[in-house]
Amino acid sequence: MTHSLAVQVRQVEALLRRALQPILAEHDLAMDHWRIVAVIAAAPGLGMNEVATTAVVPAASLTRHMDRLVERGLVVRRIDTEDKRRAVVALSARGQAYAERLRAAEQSLPTPAVTGLPVS
Repeated sequence: MTHSLAVQVRQVEALLRRALQPILAEHDLAMDHWRIVAVIAAAPGLGMNEVATTAVVPAASLTRHMDRLVERGLVVRRIDTEDKRRAVVALSARGQAYAERLRAAEQSLPTPAVTGLPVS
């Protein structure tokens, strides 16, 4: 097992992608979408910039990703009642159920850095 954090991160990402892709494919989504959904699930009511930063998604592509999540009925986007210039997001009931499925699949995976399992 390598001690390189960069290699370990890529190995975990590959493991996650293989496990989650069948569930993501149900809605024609990608890993970026799952990171966005996971962030919103953990902190509903965040603004778009906060979601982009936390989910490590370029702000320039967040609107396109968010539009897809809204179209699929997974995310609700609203104008912030305290600052009308700001949009805030939360998961719909459908989005919450979907996030729970993805989270369960994610949590069922072994962690390569801990178990020493090869991921390739």
